Amino acid sequence: MKQPLSAPNLIAFTGGGTGGHIYPGLAIIQALRLKGFSGKIIWIGSNKELDRQIVEAEGLEYRGISSGKLRRSFSLENLADVFKVAKGYFEARKILRELHPAFLFSKGGYVSVPPCRAAASLGIPYFTHESDVSPGLATRLNAGKAERILLSWSEGARDFSDSWRSKTEIVGNPVRPSLLEGDAAKARKDLDIPQELPVILCLGGSQGSQQVNQLVEALRPVFAGRAFIVHQTGKELFDSVSQPRRDAYYLALPYIGQEMRDILAAATVVMGRAGAGTVWESAALGKPMVLIPLAGSGTRGDQVENAAMVEKAGAGLSLTGDKAEAGLLTKALETYLLDSVARGKAQAAALSLARIRRPDGTWASSAEHIAQCILDRLALSQGDCR
Repeated sequence: MKQPLSAPNLIAFTGGGTGGHIYPGLAIIQALRLKGFSGKIIWIGSNKELDRQIVEAEGLEYRGISSGKLRRSFSLENLADVFKVAKGYFEARKILRELHPAFLFSKGGYVSVPPCRAAASLGIPYFTHESDVSPGLATRLNAGKAERILLSWSEGARDFSDSWRSKTEIVGNPVRPSLLEGDAAKARKDLDIPQELPVILCLGGSQGSQQVNQLVEALRPVFAGRAFIVHQTGKELFDSVSQPRRDAYYLALPYIGQEMRDILAAATVVMGRAGAGTVWESAALGKPMVLIPLAGSGTRGDQVENAAMVEKAGAGLSLTGDKAEAGLLTKALETYLLDSVARGKAQAAALSLARIRRPDGTWASSAEHIAQCILDRLALSQGDCR
């Protein structure tokens, strides 16, 4: 069947399910705009309302498709999700045939698989990017037909075949350029944070974490008068947070949106889950991290690996399993709050994580580099962004 001609000034992005699969994609889009790309960009994502809100807040057209969660283990839910994935494939194919973009960029997550498969069937080239140390199932499914596999960590390619490794590049994880423009003084004024107190920013991921929330509850009396805690609880878990949700040394917020850049700028240390978004956004601003990675049978272990790599780099400390308790957490936070030398070393290590050295010897942010990769591909540079 003859394929429709592509629209050279149209790029499609796909990904979703969590903020960690959306915000890096938005970072690349911002970098594309800064580099002068004036064409149209659309986003193909899940039917989750939060995903749509995040993307449309950036002024982008959003197309939702059916999506099913991809699981490595047997589950009766897999049977229903197979039909959702199949439906999503045909919906994505219809969108891509209608718009015929010149290129598709996949940020991963289970919703990205149908658009990548549809793009391959239509001859639309695409790159796929993985944020975590260990590539997830979606990335592995997308990698086969991808022109390039972009990884955040060099360890991510350790189990790849030679054919996959030949098209792999280590590029870090994109962070929105606007995130680097935060105003710490504004955050302190807006949130009424005492000037003399360091700030502990506690994050449980975009959906929140019961474990992190419980640990924060234990920290409140320990650091009262010594630090100010800003706590993102997750929207669904906000009501479970103990009263008061605001006092002289603590503020609970269900979700932190555009104001994150100012709050992150004001943070002395970031404590929370080890999702790729938390890790790389903290690193981009040189923030020491104390990480409580999601672990156990309900996860593939990606956060444990992320946290281990952060600790190995010297950018933070990881408390996994039994170590994730209030006493050890307090000591870990005090390492960076009280020891200026340790804090300075972690800040420098964090900043080094967030920048990549290009083959020509220049340094760039991940978002800038990937945006240039895409522009090079659009200019028909044979897809080689190195």
